[in-house]
Amino acid sequence: MTTEMLPAPVTAPGEGDAASPPPGWRPPKPPRPPRAPRAERPPRIPQPPRRPPRRPPERVPLTPAMALLQASCALLAAVLLGVLLNVMVLSHLQHVIGQQNLENTFRAQLSAGTAPVSEGTADDVLLRDGEPVAVIDIPVIGLHEVIGEGSSSVVLKSGPGHRRDTVLPGQAGLSILMGRSAAYGGPFSRLQELTTGETFSVTTGQGEQIYEVIGVRYAGDSSPPPPRADESRLVLETARGPAFIPTGIARVDATLVSEVQPAGARQTRYLTLPPSNKELAGDFGAVWALVFALQLLIVVEVAAVWSLVKVGTRKAWVVFAPIALLTGLLVADQLSSLLPNLL
Repeated sequence: MTTEMLPAPVTAPGEGDAASPPPGWRPPKPPRPPRAPRAERPPRIPQPPRRPPRRPPERVPLTPAMALLQASCALLAAVLLGVLLNVMVLSHLQHVIGQQNLENTFRAQLSAGTAPVSEGTADDVLLRDGEPVAVIDIPVIGLHEVIGEGSSSVVLKSGPGHRRDTVLPGQAGLSILMGRSAAYGGPFSRLQELTTGETFSVTTGQGEQIYEVIGVRYAGDSSPPPPRADESRLVLETARGPAFIPTGIARVDATLVSEVQPAGARQTRYLTLPPSNKELAGDFGAVWALVFALQLLIVVEVAAVWSLVKVGTRKAWVVFAPIALLTGLLVADQLSSLLPNLL
């Protein structure tokens, strides 16, 4: 019996190549079996502390007298801190604002020709304390300040002041200008750096006056002879010693080298000059304002304590914190008026 060879089946072109993998083809990896869950660790046994915990201190309730003393000390500390903050930081900002207001006023008066040339205004009204009367420029020490009438501690917060019992700069006679050395901008802080022969100018309602420095003197030094009738002398005064700790007075004497101007009428004399306008004096004339400011601060503190109990700490803090801050600054500003005017 013979077997016949059957012909191979006929396939379409490319049909036999479909089953063969393409070049570079790899079979997919079988999925990994899920991991067996880890055995749970046994809980740690808490160990006793190395040191036994300390018992909280037992607070003894304060008696009314002790509570009052504690509140008074806290209030006193807050006031003293406010005074330091006001004198060392905020006073400089107050000085800048005061100088800007004085310069705007004096510039308008110069333009209108109504700048004062005596102790009175153009309408024969006595000048109020703090009214601008001149502008001093000393380029050597970088000084440009508007001078106000009067030399009390309140006036010198805005800048240098002119002592009322002396003539205005440039006029025949003696003129005295006083300024602070550290607080409220410290406009005269570098006054002692001036040397003999240096010149500076002072602008008044009578024009620009040119002065030449004679010298710097302190307590115990001999003063120059008084000016003649046709001579103008200027004395610049400030505190001597470390900042905020005055130990004496430093004076710079200068003589006018430009044309001497006629002196204006002066009502104030040395015997009638208020004590607060003299060197290193405080202004105690506004103690009543300090009393009212302290009363307001006490009322604010009492209201804040009452609110802590009634409405809670957060609400009381939000309401009374800014009020207490402003009231404290008001008290600090009134207290700074009692400090020496050349500080």
